Parts: sequence; structure tokens; C-alpha cells
Amino acid sequence: MGGQSTTRTAPRSGGTNSGPAGSRTGQVLSGLAVALGLVMFLGGFGWGAVVYQPYTVPTTSMTPSIDAGDRVLAQRVDGAEVRRGDVVVFKDATWANVPMLKRVVAVGGDTVACCKDGRLKVNGKEIDEPYLAEGEAAGVANFPTVTVPKNRLFLLGDERGNSVDSTAHLTDAAKGTVSRDTVEGRVDAVVWPMNGMLERPTGFEALGTLSSPGPLRTVGALILGGAVLVLGGAAYGPLAKRSGASRARAGTESPGAR
Repeated sequence: MGGQSTTRTAPRSGGTNSGPAGSRTGQVLSGLAVALGLVMFLGGFGWGAVVYQPYTVPTTSMTPSIDAGDRVLAQRVDGAEVRRGDVVVFKDATWANVPMLKRVVAVGGDTVACCKDGRLKVNGKEIDEPYLAEGEAAGVANFPTVTVPKNRLFLLGDERGNSVDSTAHLTDAAKGTVSRDTVEGRVDAVVWPMNGMLERPTGFEALGTLSSPGPLRTVGALILGGAVLVLGGAAYGPLAKRSGASRARAGTESPGAR
């Protein structure tokens, strides 16, 4: 009987598979993740661009809260929404007619004075100001009690010894105050360097409701969550392909059929 040859057939799976890697369900879910992530990512950026305006701070008048060169995000708000303690961006023709950052310490109808006992007083109440540098006085000089006219704001810099603020304009017709209409935005956060959200000063809480932070945290969460979904969904295909290749190699390395 003549010799017989044994023919081994190569596995069908050994051919090149140019189709999508991974299961059909995985492909669908990864596509949905990418689509949803793009919506969240772009929507977050769009929302932020509508709600917030970036500013670069030119002076040290707001240190230590905000330093010169810092990049801040100011929520676009109507002047009527401004509350005591807010740090606002405003532009007043009598003050230089350029965007400036100061802290609102009194609003229309308030009386404000400084500093018989070394503390700022609003409506006769001494205000706790933890945002001032340690050891810094609430004011560099005493000034007489000012009654803030209706729909106007009295503003001070946090670095009281180096701030051209309402105290430098007390002889003006408006007694150093500016109109609410001059407000362009309320500072929510310092984004460069990444110092985070500005805290609302509770020292003014006894005088009235403080403002609430804007939606910056939600905007940030949308952008971050969208980026994670896009990257995760996009990574599914390469990871599934790599996993399939690993299983194929493991199969070819197992003992052949006899």
C-alpha cells in the first residue's frame, strides 16, 4: 500500500478581516458614546461661550483674591443681579472707560464708612472681610459715611493700599459710586492659574441675600464628561481588534489537529 500524505487545512479565521472589530452591540454602543460625547463636549463649550466672558486682570488691586495677569471668567449678568460681596467687571467713563475689577461692598440705599475701628461698616454693621491679606487694614484712610444712591454701587479693591476705587472718587457728583448699568459681568472663577471658583463672602450675609455661583461647574462637567465619552467610544474599535488578534494568536499556538 502506497504512502499516504496528510493535508492540513489552514483555519478560515487566519485570513485578513477588514471589517469592524468587536461585536455588533459593542460597535453600536461605542458609536452612541462618541455621538453623545460630541454633543456634550461642543454643547458645554457653546454654553460657556454664551454665559461667560474671559478677562485678563491688568493690576494687583484685587490681590490676594486675584492677581495681575490672572485670567478670570465673568458671568454675563444684568447689573440688577449684582449683590454685596460680588467681584464685578465694569466700565465707567469717569473711572477710565476701560474694564475694571472691583468688589461691591454696598448697593443703593446702603450707608458705608471706614474705618473708625479698623473695619469696614455697611449700614452700621462691621463687615468680616477674610479675602483681605493678613494684617491689611480695611481701608488706607478714614472717609465719611456715604449713602449710596439708588441703582448705584460702591466698590473697593481687595488690596486697599493699592486700588483706585470708590474712595478715590468721593468728591465726584456720584460720591464714588457707579451705576449698575456699567456692570459687564460677575467674576465666577480664576481659570489661569487654576485657582478655581471665588467664594461668596459670608460677611455680607446679614445684610441681604448673596448671589449664587453661575453654571461654570456644570459647564466644566459637560466638557469633561463629553471628552471621556468620545475618547472611550473611539478606543473601543482598536481595543477590540487587539483583543481579537490576541485570541487568534492563542488559537494558532495551541496543538494542531492530528
